Amino acid sequence: MIDWRDAGWRDRAGRIRAAAAAGGAPVTYGLIALSCAVFLVGPLSGFSPGYGTGDTLLAAQAAYFERWGVIPAELWDGSAHAALTPLTALFVHGSWLHLLGNLLFLYVFGAMTEERMGRAEFTFFYLGCGYLALVCYAATHAGSGQTLVGASGAISAVLGAFLRLFPRARVTSLFPFLFFLPLRFPAWIVLIFWFVLQWLAARAAGSGPGVAYLAHVAGFAAGFLYAWGRCRGGARVKSPTTATEGESQP
Repeated sequence: MIDWRDAGWRDRAGRIRAAAAAGGAPVTYGLIALSCAVFLVGPLSGFSPGYGTGDTLLAAQAAYFERWGVIPAELWDGSAHAALTPLTALFVHGSWLHLLGNLLFLYVFGAMTEERMGRAEFTFFYLGCGYLALVCYAATHAGSGQTLVGASGAISAVLGAFLRLFPRARVTSLFPFLFFLPLRFPAWIVLIFWFVLQWLAARAAGSGPGVAYLAHVAGFAAGFLYAWGRCRGGARVKSPTTATEGESQP
């Protein structure tokens, strides 16, 4: 839900929001659909009996992650397959919660960002920043054998770009320490708060299984800097929306 209040920028931002709401964000919706399809045919959805059960299923899941996910210790071996894994990993998720948490953020923030950038540019932006975020994580954990999967690096980049393009968006958020009351804040407050939490968590995190917070930080910074450079010399679009967040690394 977007709250339009200031007449000075309402018309332009309103056109962007209306176009996105009318189905004008095919790349965003396509990325959501593709991520869902990949998960549904994979071994973690529970809908593919061909992967077997018990130990056979666990082995299939491990092999699936190793094939399509990023393994930092192998990323620098020079193979074409390893070099492609930061792209393939963007469409692999470790659980239903991991998938739905990521796609919720993409749905909320992606459509308006895509409408502002344009289809082709948004596609390359999403894939490029997502690739960069995973490579940054792998570079700082170069000896790790843990598999990294998920779209949160790319989605964090979308959040960073949204902060630059729509800083006054009214975002509905649920904060645990406020008893999960739905409160509306400007996007710049919510997204900067989110970024600071990711930064603090990244400083405390190790290289083992868990949430790849550093990929979030790198993706967010890349997205913000890209949008900042892109919009220099031109008027920023400011407008208002709704959110919640999630990402994890199996």
